[in-house]
Parts: sequence; structure tokens; C-alpha cells
Amino acid sequence: MIRIVILGTGNVAKHLYKAFKAQDSLEVVQVYGRNPKALRYFEPYTKTTSELSNIMVADVYMLAVSDDAIGTLSKQLNLTQGILVHTSGSVAMNLLPNRMGRGVFYPLQTFSENRVLDFKEIPICIEASDDDGLRLLTQLASALSETVVPLNSKKRRALHLAAVFANNFTNHMYHLSHEFCDQKDVPFKLLLPLIKETADKLEGLSPYDAQTGPARRNDKGTLKKHLSQLKSENHKKIYSLLSKSIQTTYGKKL
Repeated sequence: MIRIVILGTGNVAKHLYKAFKAQDSLEVVQVYGRNPKALRYFEPYTKTTSELSNIMVADVYMLAVSDDAIGTLSKQLNLTQGILVHTSGSVAMNLLPNRMGRGVFYPLQTFSENRVLDFKEIPICIEASDDDGLRLLTQLASALSETVVPLNSKKRRALHLAAVFANNFTNHMYHLSHEFCDQKDVPFKLLLPLIKETADKLEGLSPYDAQTGPARRNDKGTLKKHLSQLKSENHKKIYSLLSKSIQTTYGKKL
């Protein structure tokens, strides 16, 4: 049985708690959070505390907090046993204090409230300061996911940046598309099959080969018409920048 303390009460903490709770080989013995109100979500199921001095003994202490809070919170902990890990893709493992085992447990997924996720399908990238820690994190991650990848901080940072392009920026494009549809009284839901196919075809095609659209074809007339439809200067800049990037990628003359 691996005993776990989760430090944090946000979306990542909630999803990890549910995933850990579903495994007989794992036990979340406690959840820490600064805000007692946020801890109410966990109180029916496990022990909680808002006092760092009351942190219980565990094998793994998991910092599921914002990137900016990792360094500050980890320095406030008075822990000497077990392994302290964070869940960030962009923060180096060495930011954690070295008075105990330290590591990273990074599930590569987007976490939103009330979404049901299958952790078996989520890659988990792990890193540890020693072999014992790596074995423990491998055991922990393997209880949840079918894809466990040891990855050092440098490679994990690169993967996280790639994820920002693939997910965060892409989702913002969906938002702009949704906004434009609302302005023109066009149902955004009509785009959902297109969005799904765009993602699904990457199972068999590289993004380079999958690219379509007016910029890929260098349809200058269509590009000009699209720009004339956009009223926001910011949206025009985004459209032009992305179109230029596509044209440059495929060797089209601007």
C-alpha cells in the first residue's frame, strides 16, 4: 500500500484524488489546503488539514498546486522522510528542497472540473532524485496509467511547451471561433465534427501532412476575404500571423 498526502485542492488535486481512490494499492491518507472551504470536497472521504504542522506520515507527498506556489510551499514543509513530488510540466525537480527524496509526477492532460477522465489513457511523466524514488513513482504511476515515461526536467519542459501549443493555444482558437459564430449567429456546434476529425486524423498522419485550408493552398483571394470579415485588429493579427506561418512552412510565396 502506497500512502499519499495531496497538497492542493484544485482541479489537478481533485482528479488525482479520484484516480488514487479507485486503486486498492493506493491510499490518500490526507489532503492539505490553505482554504478550509476548498477542503470540504475531500472531507467525506479522507482526513484534511489546513495546517502544515499537521501533515501526516506518508510515502509520497504530492504538490498539486500552481507552478508559482511550488517553491514557496515546498520550503515551508518540515518533512524528512518519503518523497516530495510536484505535478508540474514546466518546473524543474531541483526546485524542491533536497532534505528528502524528491521527484516529479506529471500527468500530461488538461484538467477541468466535472470532466470524467480515464487515467489509463493519460501519459504520466516521472522523475526522481534516486533509484528508490524512481521505483516508487513507477509503481504509483503504473497503478493509474498504461503509459509511464521517465523524463528529466529539460525534456519535460520541452514537452510542456509543446502541450501549450497543442492544447492551450488550440483551445483559445476554439474560443475565438465560438465568439465569431455568436457574433454572426452561426451555430458553433456545426464545427464539432470538424474539430474531432482534425484531432482524430493525427493517429495516422503527421500534422505537416494533415494541414489543409486556404493558407496551405495559398488561396490569396480567400485569405483577403477572411481578413475583411474580421473587425478586431487583434483577430486580424492572429489570422495573418498563423496564415503566414503556414505559408512559410509549405514554401508558399507571401
